[in-house]
Amino acid sequence: MEWLEVSIEAHKGTEALSDLLEGMGVSGLVIEDGSDFEKFMDENRQYWDYVDEELSQMMQGKSLVKFYLSADEDGKAELERITKELEPRGYVPSARNVRDEDWENNWKQYYKPIKVGEKLLIVPEWEDAPEAEGRSILRLNPGLIFGTGTHPTTRMCLERLESYAPVADSVLDLGCGSGILSIAALCLGAKMAIGCDIDDKAPDIVMENAQLNSIGTDIYTVYAGDVLKNRSLRSKIDAQKYDLVLANIVSDVIIALVNDAAKWVKPDGKFICSGIIDGREDEVRAAVEAAGFEILDHGHVEDWHCYMAQLRKD
Repeated sequence: MEWLEVSIEAHKGTEALSDLLEGMGVSGLVIEDGSDFEKFMDENRQYWDYVDEELSQMMQGKSLVKFYLSADEDGKAELERITKELEPRGYVPSARNVRDEDWENNWKQYYKPIKVGEKLLIVPEWEDAPEAEGRSILRLNPGLIFGTGTHPTTRMCLERLESYAPVADSVLDLGCGSGILSIAALCLGAKMAIGCDIDDKAPDIVMENAQLNSIGTDIYTVYAGDVLKNRSLRSKIDAQKYDLVLANIVSDVIIALVNDAAKWVKPDGKFICSGIIDGREDEVRAAVEAAGFEILDHGHVEDWHCYMAQLRKD
């Protein structure tokens, strides 16, 4: 079905415009409030070091109210009625035609199978797997949650997993996101993995991706919670040590948890951390070394850094 997507800039605030539209009998409003975006960014800065500049510019200072009408004569007549009532109040609606499938499927065109390192082939759920050429296939639904393998931070971690995951008995994935790192480790041969993320939707979403790769709860467990604050979660993680501890997060969180990572990793295990933006790499390196690790490898791609480390043998 085809629709008219009507957008109105809320120069007097989204609440005032929403009340006005509802009074005119318009329902199904979608609010895009730039001030809410800025507030959210300010209150949650500890969870990222970088936000796409284009997104920030797009949202900065702009608030919109959107709604949808059928793209037929009735819908056009309704839009004309609404426009006549709004224009004297200083609002100018704009409209464009969209289809149901535009919302549901257009984003998928940007995700194709990608090779990572020498051993992995990441394939979106809806794509047929090409010739694997000896690579392990990792199925993923990129639409579920962040973490697709295309970002430099994720790729650097995946590349460093190749040598160690096949012989790993246990993997701990801190800030697992889509689960891509721990699922990749299991696809490469790791025997079991635990993932955790602050997003309370993570367990369900990550296990959907795990099931795409025929990975079940017998070898993969995912928890939701803040590992720095949640005692119950910490007790579950404390129950064993790990061959691989992964943290593809941001610099501040890596620094905060690196001492715990030193307790969780086996003496001959590896700690891989990424998500470190230019300008923070020396600070993170110092924290990693202060926790008792020796840096074995330093990756640097575009604006991002990745460290692989092992506990020093005194």
